[in-house]
Amino acid sequence: MKTLYLDLNMGASGDMLMGALYELIEDQAGFLEKINSLKDLGVVVKARPDIKAGIAGTKMDVLIHGHEEESIDVDIRTHHHHDHDHNHDHDHDHDHLHGHHHHSTLGSVSEIIRSMDLDEKVKADAIGVYEILAQAEAQAHNMPVDQVHFHEVGSLDAIYDIVGVCLLINSLGLDKILASPIHLGSGFVKCAHGLMPVPAPATANILKGLPVYQGSIQGELCTPTGAALVKYFVDGFGPMPMMEIEKIGYGMGTKNFEAANAIRALLGTGEDESDGEKLVQLETSLDDITGEEVGFLYEVLFSKGALEVYSTNILMKKSRPGILLTVLVEEDKKDLILREIFKHSPTIGVKEFALKRHKLDRQEVLVETSFGRVRKKVSKGFGTEKFKYEYEDLRDLSLENDLSLKDLREKILREDLDK
Repeated sequence: MKTLYLDLNMGASGDMLMGALYELIEDQAGFLEKINSLKDLGVVVKARPDIKAGIAGTKMDVLIHGHEEESIDVDIRTHHHHDHDHNHDHDHDHDHLHGHHHHSTLGSVSEIIRSMDLDEKVKADAIGVYEILAQAEAQAHNMPVDQVHFHEVGSLDAIYDIVGVCLLINSLGLDKILASPIHLGSGFVKCAHGLMPVPAPATANILKGLPVYQGSIQGELCTPTGAALVKYFVDGFGPMPMMEIEKIGYGMGTKNFEAANAIRALLGTGEDESDGEKLVQLETSLDDITGEEVGFLYEVLFSKGALEVYSTNILMKKSRPGILLTVLVEEDKKDLILREIFKHSPTIGVKEFALKRHKLDRQEVLVETSFGRVRKKVSKGFGTEKFKYEYEDLRDLSLENDLSLKDLREKILREDLDK
């Protein structure tokens, strides 16, 4: 399955996410042409090469009437102008200013997005992200969502960050998006009227339920837009899963640190975790059961739907030899199997363990050989492929052709590979 993994060890912001995803697509010129033709709002999105801590990547600039939003440097979470201590200066998308500036509501922002020449899925995603932002602001300021206002320039900046990321994600045709825990930064954001702790209130509201941490870097690494985009799109968090990496993209922030101030996006093919079956493992120790009774118990358990049944020789208390009976079964058949174990063995207690079984994708093909037809079981997945010939077919052909199993298997293999 096509998997995107986001390395958020330096936080998350809209422009950094857009830059990282931009590096993964084939038609970069087409993307810039598309996003710059959406609506005549005086906004221009540009991509430029940048280097952070020796790593090359892309810095996305959103220019509003020829100026970057970082020159204003405001944030809706505080209702104040910031100085330029902010880590991701470009991503000041959520401030509403008191005074003579025009204000935009969630409704008016949604109308702007709906009026853009975009696929309906992209529009729905962008509005969904903005709704997360508005709800977080409403909670932070204890007001209804429809009363939350966004500063006009900041709103345009946010709209294009969000729309850009939504466009890129939809163009990549992803099956799953995963991410590392989010580095928030630490300390305070300096404002004209005081200091706000990192993460600021609205950002903290967005991040509820997500894995986050504060490191030694002073400043705000995760912006509200970055948090909202991650919350909306990411399916799960943790270490990078087993995947075959095809492309890597780096989206650069504004500030420079000892570590590269970038989001790394890794695109590749990963295994579908849904293939893993949730199973139950049942175990019991037996030391007063005959071999015939064990064999009969095997037959009964398999007939009732047990997936695996096996026994291990063990030494029990008082140095008595015994066996550890292990049964693997699907959850919905657990009670039935338990009844059979208690009925057909002397045990008075069975342990239960939850586990997950991962399987290769399996299919059976029919191979025509000079000795006759043989079923071939082919298994693929997790970066490997293997096959084996059906034993019953080999046994029958071995007897018919007066060959040992070993010789017959080798001859059939040579014929099969020569096809």
